[in-house]
Amino acid sequence: MVVAKTKSETKSGRAAAKFSTKMFADVPVLQRKWQAALRPGEKLPRYEDVMLGSLGRLADHIALMREETGTLRVSHTGRYIQAWLNDERWDIPLNALPPDCATALGEATASALENCRPYRASAHCVRDGLVRTYDVLALPTCSRWGGTLVGVYVNERNAQYNLLDTIFSATDEGVVSLAAIRDARGQPSDFQIVHLNQGAAKLLMEPATGLLWRRLSVGGNPLSSTDVIGRLRAFVGRGVGGQFEIDSGDRCLRLGVTAFGDMLSLTLSDVTALKQRELSFRLLFENNPMPMWVFDAETMEFLSVNDAAVQHYGYSRDKFLDMTLREIWPKDEWAIHSEALREVGDVYQSSRDWRHIKADGSEIHVLTFGRRVVFDGRDGYLVAVVDITERRAAEARIAHMAHHDGLTNLPNRDFHQQRLTEALERGRRGNTRVAVMGIDLDLFKNVNDSFGHPMGDRLLKRVAERLRSVVSGDNLAARLGGDEFAIVLAADVSPNEASAFAGRLIEVLSAPYDIDGLEVVVGASIGIALSPSDGTTSEELMRNADMALYRAKSEGGGVHHFFEPAMDQQAQKRRDMERDLRAAFTNGEFELHYQPLVDIAADRISGFESLLRWRHPQKGMVSPAEFIPVAEDIGLIVALGEWVLREACSEATKWPGDVKVAVNLSPVQFRSRNLVQAVISALAHSGLSPRRLELEITESVFLAETEANLAILHQLRELGVSISMDDFGTGYSSLSYLRSFPFDKIKIDRSFVKDLARRSDCLAIVRAISGLGRSLNITTTAEGVETVDQLDWLRAEGCNEVQGFLFSAAKPAGEIAALLTGFAERASKAA
Repeated sequence: MVVAKTKSETKSGRAAAKFSTKMFADVPVLQRKWQAALRPGEKLPRYEDVMLGSLGRLADHIALMREETGTLRVSHTGRYIQAWLNDERWDIPLNALPPDCATALGEATASALENCRPYRASAHCVRDGLVRTYDVLALPTCSRWGGTLVGVYVNERNAQYNLLDTIFSATDEGVVSLAAIRDARGQPSDFQIVHLNQGAAKLLMEPATGLLWRRLSVGGNPLSSTDVIGRLRAFVGRGVGGQFEIDSGDRCLRLGVTAFGDMLSLTLSDVTALKQRELSFRLLFENNPMPMWVFDAETMEFLSVNDAAVQHYGYSRDKFLDMTLREIWPKDEWAIHSEALREVGDVYQSSRDWRHIKADGSEIHVLTFGRRVVFDGRDGYLVAVVDITERRAAEARIAHMAHHDGLTNLPNRDFHQQRLTEALERGRRGNTRVAVMGIDLDLFKNVNDSFGHPMGDRLLKRVAERLRSVVSGDNLAARLGGDEFAIVLAADVSPNEASAFAGRLIEVLSAPYDIDGLEVVVGASIGIALSPSDGTTSEELMRNADMALYRAKSEGGGVHHFFEPAMDQQAQKRRDMERDLRAAFTNGEFELHYQPLVDIAADRISGFESLLRWRHPQKGMVSPAEFIPVAEDIGLIVALGEWVLREACSEATKWPGDVKVAVNLSPVQFRSRNLVQAVISALAHSGLSPRRLELEITESVFLAETEANLAILHQLRELGVSISMDDFGTGYSSLSYLRSFPFDKIKIDRSFVKDLARRSDCLAIVRAISGLGRSLNITTTAEGVETVDQLDWLRAEGCNEVQGFLFSAAKPAGEIAALLTGFAERASKAA
């Protein structure tokens, strides 16, 4: 309906517009007036210069504000301000005003006071459903009575709008008002559209002008179906509202109905996308191979479960829907489950794995993922479940393997170290002792050599079983590697108790083992260290237990030894020796001395034995008996032996062509498997004839890997090199070695030569060895000849060569020429 304005109303409207435009220009005028009143050097203009004088009509629009003991008060108001505030009082606190006006005045005043500058803002107030907008300008001034006064100008802009109309017009939802049309019987039979917004017209897919005042029964839109009209009549009849949905082709509309008398208010929403998502959700939920359910966020009742959950957990669907979440939680996790559920937001995933109970009572480990959803009108959570039981079992197996020995299933070195550290910490807190035992099997290498490594592995398993049988409680038995084991006695043990336990353990481990019908016998040696006297850390205790074990092994095995401080001193001396040896090799501190080998029949030097010497820069000459075993233990003897070969061969090229050079070989050099190449390299580098090189070995070469070492000896012999057996007669079975390999020379040990003139048994041994040499066509050389009597006895028994101090001690290379000359002159005089 269009209402025409009268002439007077039109004229009044033009005047109002003109007045409003003028009011809108008031703000810059007041700002210029404030600026003009500001005097140089002052922060604020005076109140009299701004607020008194030529304000005219603007005075009606100004509220004078002052601050008093931290509270803002309205000191004076103009007529316009009084109408705006609906309050004519002066000198009242700000909080006595309507909240929307008080907020506008308070914020503008505070900002002006803070900045000492005019502050401009906009304020919005709602009056009778209309939103009104106001210009606000706060002008701070100083008062001659002291303090600061703020004049706040307020004026309404022309723009007004109806709040409800604006909201209804702006929303995408449809709003429709219907008036019921009653039939002759007074029953609602149809409805007329008396109001609608653009959102409704868009959803009903017709122009608003065509829908307004139309009856629903006319048709043409989703509200016109007989089903919808019937539902609407029911709402009018009951006088209550409700909600229902309309499926219209490819769209779905949701209607919210409010009833009051013969009027209905409808809100229309397009829920097509939501319905499609719900359908997709149903399909994904029901057919998902992953167990899923929806539970009520408040009661924790299961609202729905999919087939995968039913199959995986074993509960029937009906049983599931009669249960709550708590019934699938183990009781010991009820509290932590409930606490985690209280902290859940809209989306969550497991921060840890949980245990769930299946229908058969078994437990599984799961990860859960969920999001908050509305399901059948109830607030709930959609949950997906991932069963990680097998993964956890696999991880447990991996963790066990990481901390246990694969062969014996005993704890390994890492786990042993961890448990020892924990035991020591408890010992510190409780002032108790912890014992550590290092165990090494005696003769285990013989088992491997005699029966093979598979038999050795089975023996280690049987040893582990015996250890488990005697080690219990908080104590721990571990395999550190090879045939090395360790025990931690975590209880407070005395030295006597540790000694008794070690003795019993040696007895248990040394009893014969029946493996595949074979009786296998090994022993055990044990080293013991006790905290805190022998160390307070796991590293110290293990190191000291190892030193005690080394002492037990050096005494022949089958015993136990406690750690003693002197062992640490010896170990330190050993470490110093190792360090100095490596430095000596790098710095070239080694040198060769040569001791002559004398042919008894010809009375001439037939060769020289090269002997390694170490000239330490601080300690002087170090005995080979001290450093050779250490060099063998640390593997330095291989590189050192190659240097000796090259040096001796190079030096021998300076001697007469019929003089040989003898070089001692270590058993360790045979294990390197590079010995033949080292000999070939030394001969090639020096140009020495192989027939002038003699290699001396001891019978220990035959104690391990006999076949391999024999093969190496044969390869060396094929080069033309002579092979000599050193220290003959002092070993276990030298005669069998003479059958194993055709030696070129055997050397009679000095221990037999020393007492040759005084002991008949020594003479008998020398006679036997010399005779054996003649029978096998092997040269015999006697070591350690120091007297003429010894030489005469040896000559009489048919010995071929001699060496010893009677002729010369070992000499540096530079003295060899003089030694050769002296022997030649002596032989010439004797002739």
